[in-house]
Amino acid sequence: MRDTPDPAAVGTLLRHVLELLDGDVSKIYEEQGLPEYRPRFSPVVRALLAEGPLSVRDVAAAVGVTHSAASQTAAQMARADLVTHTPDPLDARRRLIDLTPKARALLPRIEAEWEATAAAMAELDTELSMPLAELLREVAEAVGRRPFRERVGAAYRGPGSGSPW
Repeated sequence: MRDTPDPAAVGTLLRHVLELLDGDVSKIYEEQGLPEYRPRFSPVVRALLAEGPLSVRDVAAAVGVTHSAASQTAAQMARADLVTHTPDPLDARRRLIDLTPKARALLPRIEAEWEATAAAMAELDTELSMPLAELLREVAEAVGRRPFRERVGAAYRGPGSGSPW
């Protein structure tokens, strides 16, 4: 019996690696007395620090996720009292996300973890055939050029021939 996912199940393997990395970072936050802080919050915090209050759409663009993912993350952060949602003074239909005083007070600990995580990732990269972030960027670019659905469709040899779609 193996303790890692089937290498042919790439999606499962990617989720497993993410769970290993994020799980350990989450444990560090718990040990630091920050059980409500999640690794997925860090890109949002970085974007808000760099750019100030942002709409959900702008957060999504800044961190490279879908609008839905950014909205869910912002909602989780609001429940943890890390961000506020306030009306945009220039467009009443939009709400702006900004860091709370609680989040700002936690920044020294959060930023120290970011530095330690970057150093740990650099160490891990020395054990790999290429830096993990570089490989993941290559994958994202390749799938951006030709979506995976197209690749699967072209390779599909199911009943009735042709495309299953």
